[in-house]
Amino acid sequence: MRLERLSDRRVARHLTRALCGIAGYNLDSKSCVERTVAARALLAGIAERGADAVGYAYRAPGSAVAVHKQRSGATALLERIDVPKDATKLLVHVRDYTKGHPGLAANNHPIRHGAVVGIHNGIIRNDDELFAQHGISRAAPEITVDSEIIFALAQRSRGQTARALQQLYGSMATAWLDEGRSELLIARGMGRPLWLGQRKHELFFASTRLALELVESYAGIKLRKTQLPEGTVVAVEHGRIVARDTFTPDPSFEEEPLPAVRAPDEARSCLERLATLHTVAA
Repeated sequence: MRLERLSDRRVARHLTRALCGIAGYNLDSKSCVERTVAARALLAGIAERGADAVGYAYRAPGSAVAVHKQRSGATALLERIDVPKDATKLLVHVRDYTKGHPGLAANNHPIRHGAVVGIHNGIIRNDDELFAQHGISRAAPEITVDSEIIFALAQRSRGQTARALQQLYGSMATAWLDEGRSELLIARGMGRPLWLGQRKHELFFASTRLALELVESYAGIKLRKTQLPEGTVVAVEHGRIVARDTFTPDPSFEEEPLPAVRAPDEARSCLERLATLHTVAA
């Protein structure tokens, strides 16, 4: 079976990298892609990148962002994912935490700061300084996760997103939904991969190419796959990039070597469960 060969061929290649994984999509309302199937495929494709927590968020046109997260690996959430048929935007995250203990649910992704709900792969070293500099309060006093500053700045800097992201010192691949605007925002700083997969009515993104290949296999579609360049932020609406801007990440940032994946069997178990769910549904 092709999906089993994908598992054997790709998983080992990615197991030496960690520190979270992100994925998601923006679909035009005309898209025939089954929302939950695509969400499960994306989650399985990033499962190896963290097992401290997992979560997803979705949004239908005219609705608030719905957030679901739990402290577990991806396999424990996979069959519980349920994305409504009218949802057009999705965020998915698996966490291997560095700052902000996962025992506090608010530290886990997707993270809400006001009207913004987002996910992040990477490390932001100057989050506390930026909160103080801009006089921004955290969403809750007990939150300590560094990623929150991205979404706090995004809410404050609508229309000047690239300039806001340039203030960050660290590594970053990120995406967020803003209840104050209609688009999905995706950005890549330095030090983290971010793949895009596109069709006429769909745009998918993920930390791994494998996640996009799984979407192709399970959703029965073909995507044009590219990497988003470092220092780029895009706005996506109706499955298409509608705006693009650039920023300059601080090149002086140096990161310690990435740790080994905390749950090396998570990817295989998630892929096996995904195949089983697909067989039962068929």
